[in-house]
Amino acid sequence: MLNEIQQDAKERMTKSLTSLANNFSKIRAGRANPALLEQIQISYYGSMVSISQVANISVEDSRTLKVSPWEKEMVATIEKAIMSSDLGLNPQTVGKVMRIPLPPLTEERRRELIRVVKDESEQAKVAIRNIRRDANSDFKELLKDKEISEDAARKAEENIQKLTNEFIKSIDAKLAEKEQALLEI
Repeated sequence: MLNEIQQDAKERMTKSLTSLANNFSKIRAGRANPALLEQIQISYYGSMVSISQVANISVEDSRTLKVSPWEKEMVATIEKAIMSSDLGLNPQTVGKVMRIPLPPLTEERRRELIRVVKDESEQAKVAIRNIRRDANSDFKELLKDKEISEDAARKAEENIQKLTNEFIKSIDAKLAEKEQALLEI
């Protein structure tokens, strides 16, 4: 019973950390990254899909993304969606291939992105702490129902706290890494 609660908490904490990494990959650090275009949705035969489902997105060089739609008719739609997104990107289309140069980041934009990254990491920490709280309340419920002893409950809470501390350290490490990447010129 205790192991199941701890395992569930660990899985949920891992998902929170994965979500944070995914969110960080969408924040541009001056380098070209295909994940940058993942959140852009386009209309494809009546349904909204991400660009990666209708085109191949690759990195041409450190500051240029290359988008190759699978259908020639999609070129204009994808180009329009990229231009109307809030990413500030202007695709250059040659035939069926789009090249998207990433403009260099200004110092002010870098500071703004660092604030966004810090906010994302704080939200991940809150999620981790909420998972800890849920697990601890489960332990207290078991203790109240006399299914476990006080010592077992205390030991389980200590284990959850150790797990929480490990995940918080991982979040801090990811934050420091992303801040460093954002400050690089």
